[in-house]
Amino acid sequence: MSAPVRPALEPVFTIEAEIDTPRSAGAAPHGERLHIPITGGRVHGPRLTGQVLAGGSDWPVIEPDGTSRIEAHYSIEAEDGTLIYVVNKGLRVSSDAVRARLRAGDAVAPDEYYMRAAPVFDAPHGPHRWLSEALFVCSIAPRGGVVVIDVYHVT
Repeated sequence: MSAPVRPALEPVFTIEAEIDTPRSAGAAPHGERLHIPITGGRVHGPRLTGQVLAGGSDWPVIEPDGTSRIEAHYSIEAEDGTLIYVVNKGLRVSSDAVRARLRAGDAVAPDEYYMRAAPVFDAPHGPHRWLSEALFVCSIAPRGGVVVIDVYHVT
């Protein structure tokens, strides 16, 4: 009887998503819903190059304990013109003080919070289909008006 394959992480590309000012939908029983417009950006790395298209959004919910449930929907246009739809769901956990600094757009060292997600890519048949045929995880670092997302293929 053989054991399952032990997964590893292969860096595949970085997404630098440009964002606009977050807007709050206000308090609700489950937390505060934000709307964060995605206004553009770029994608670069060994396995994918392209741009983030304007028009996407992140719709995180900040729970009463301060935990943020991330849910971003946006599109990437690969260098060859292929459109790739992305849904990125994740989690940010930080202290109240760090959360306030992040929300103010201050520079915060990535080791001061936990921010990870699992992007799912919807790519058509062709050279980018591999994105729809594998699992990915990412590490996220907000930097003012840009969110840096390092994407890893789970091998």
